[in-house]
Amino acid sequence: MRNERSSEIHRILKKYWGYDGFRPLQEDIILSVLEGRDTLALLPTGGGKSICFQVPALALGGLCIVVSPLIALMKDQVMHLKERGIKATALYSGMSHDDILGAIQNVIFDPDYRFLYVSPERLQTASFKMNLSKMPVTMIAVDEAHCISQWGYDFRPPYLEIANIRKLFPKAPVLALTATATPEVVVDIQHRLDFITENVFQKSFKRDNLTYFVVKEEDKNGRMLRIMQRYPGTGIVYVRNRRKTAEVAEFLSRNGIPADFYHAGLDTRTRDKKQDDWMKGRIRVIVATNAFGMGIDKPDVRFVVHIDLPDTLEGYFQEAGRGGRDEKAAVAILLYDSYDLRQLKRNWTLSFPPIEKIREAYEQLCQHYRIPMGEGKNTVHPFYLPEHARNSHMDPVQYFNALQFLEKSGVIVLSEHLREHSQIHFKMQDAPLREFEKENPDVAEFVRTILRSYGGVFSQYVDIDERVLAERTQLTEEEVCTQLQGLKERGVITYQPKSEIPLLVFVQDRIPKEQLYFNPKDYADRKQKAEERMRSVENYVLSSDTCRSRLLLRYFGETDSPVCGQCDVCLKRNRKQLAGQNPELADAIKKLSKESKLDKKTIFEKLSSSYDEEEIANVMRWLIDQNEIFLKK
Repeated sequence: MRNERSSEIHRILKKYWGYDGFRPLQEDIILSVLEGRDTLALLPTGGGKSICFQVPALALGGLCIVVSPLIALMKDQVMHLKERGIKATALYSGMSHDDILGAIQNVIFDPDYRFLYVSPERLQTASFKMNLSKMPVTMIAVDEAHCISQWGYDFRPPYLEIANIRKLFPKAPVLALTATATPEVVVDIQHRLDFITENVFQKSFKRDNLTYFVVKEEDKNGRMLRIMQRYPGTGIVYVRNRRKTAEVAEFLSRNGIPADFYHAGLDTRTRDKKQDDWMKGRIRVIVATNAFGMGIDKPDVRFVVHIDLPDTLEGYFQEAGRGGRDEKAAVAILLYDSYDLRQLKRNWTLSFPPIEKIREAYEQLCQHYRIPMGEGKNTVHPFYLPEHARNSHMDPVQYFNALQFLEKSGVIVLSEHLREHSQIHFKMQDAPLREFEKENPDVAEFVRTILRSYGGVFSQYVDIDERVLAERTQLTEEEVCTQLQGLKERGVITYQPKSEIPLLVFVQDRIPKEQLYFNPKDYADRKQKAEERMRSVENYVLSSDTCRSRLLLRYFGETDSPVCGQCDVCLKRNRKQLAGQNPELADAIKKLSKESKLDKKTIFEKLSSSYDEEEIANVMRWLIDQNEIFLKK
């Protein structure tokens, strides 16, 4: 039976993805799910997590519900599944009622749908719960599963709803996936998801081809340039805020390195263009916030540089892990100074606003959007954080974290940037429109395509999709936008292009702020755990006697990993040992180099009678690395 299943999943892998074989652990995870066992898969960044739930879902038939907190990643995976001829759709906060209803009806009534991606907060809505039992669910996949653990670095209470929906589908196995989980979180994930028995597949997080360096540096820009001169190829630079992405990219461009910047505040078209330029090598370096990277599968990243300290080792490990996915040598370099360490502690402090401040932030939101007491549930509003922070007289970081607590309490949801539909309305009708088509045959067919595609355009504004029009007219999406803009300028239509804005959703009706309840013990426990994570970052940065790879792996529970021999700590230890083993040879080389700035060949000739040539070469390399000698090339 197992052999038959193995043959089937290999056939599916080949048919839809074109691969001849699975990566390590993927097949074991998939077969575990097909045997009906709840399964937790811990795979490092780039380990191929999506294959682990997409292949068994296709083998099982029916519908797989995929719970994911990342809207951009959901959209991306749905798009790629459709490109492979696999029917999939997604539900997330901020979608229109009609879009939600249409997606739900599709998965209920069309037996060919295989995947329904849902954001965790969607699990709590009445409309979803009401229709869930009608869906032919055969499997549940939980992406970023660490979010379900209260000890995870990105705990999300809506994830707790997954255990409840399991009761409707007792035979559907659960596959939980994450790239970062401490031993404590691994246990908690299985408990929260009601695993019948513990069942964990874990690939070692060790990356032999990725070397970690930590460098204390006041001149970060100068050091960054030297890194890019030393390591050829493409790379990522991570920074903490959006403003800095543009500043660093501009600095690199001025110094001859093709670079661009990326953050969540850019509209989708701009983000896609920048990402595509980087993926296809038109630019060498992308400077980004942590919004960049989820689901990005660029194999040939040779360096990942952090010029600001990350808040957690989990976040750092994921971001650094985007280097060297082709299994060739890559480096992850963390630059810091004394200010960064002070800022790390300040960010931790601001991450836990006083409970009264959280309540005030809630009250300010309700007043700003004029939400009456006892109303407002499921209303969606445009959201601009700096403005709200100013109105609340709070530090923006503290205000953002107050909103995070409101979100974790199930009061609001902060969405990512969401694409709204473009809208059109025909101003020109009947005889004038027919006359326009006769006089402008170059756009007449385009106009008729719009009319065939959308009804009601003469009486009201109608939602349209430029991508659909592009497919039907054989134009690019940009050309469609240009045509629509041209029709608007000539008075044929009113055209309102889609825009991208952050959205805030009220999950519950408004209540008096005094009734917002925060468990003091939970608050204290989370604060303590956050402090432990902050101290782990601090320890990683300041440690000078433990291999960097070993430090990271120990944090994730791998206590017996060997030293890497390549990180800054290992190299320093090796050099000290080397110098200590042969101080006489080191002194001889230094003396010869100072006397007449000899070249390497002459030094070898003078010392080869007393020392082995390989020994001379090793000590010489060490002295050069330490800037203790300078030789002619």
